[in-house]
Amino acid sequence: MTGKSQTSNVTNKNDPRSLNSRVFIGNLNTAVVSKADIEAIFAKYGKIVGCSVHKGFAFVQYASERNARAAVAGENNRVIAGQSLGNVDLILHHSRKAPFNQNTFIPTDG
Repeated sequence: MTGKSQTSNVTNKNDPRSLNSRVFIGNLNTAVVSKADIEAIFAKYGKIVGCSVHKGFAFVQYASERNARAAVAGENNRVIAGQSLGNVDLILHHSRKAPFNQNTFIPTDG
């Protein structure tokens, strides 16, 4: 599986507005599957504005959240290069702060 890629390597993890249109692809055999392969497979769901491939996983950045959701629904558990992707999901923005729990015990001196 080979080919030449035309999209950016940037998937814009720092822009909260674009996080809902970013797809994580796990359990990926990156020794065989290239960036161009990922783009060819995922392009049928909409315009890809960025794609980055790392050892064992990749991210695809779509122009819209609707396209990203369609890709997740269509490609989860797909077999590519002999491996089930098993984990294709949206990257949703989550705060790093833990939520306040009103039932948490806070000791006092008095």
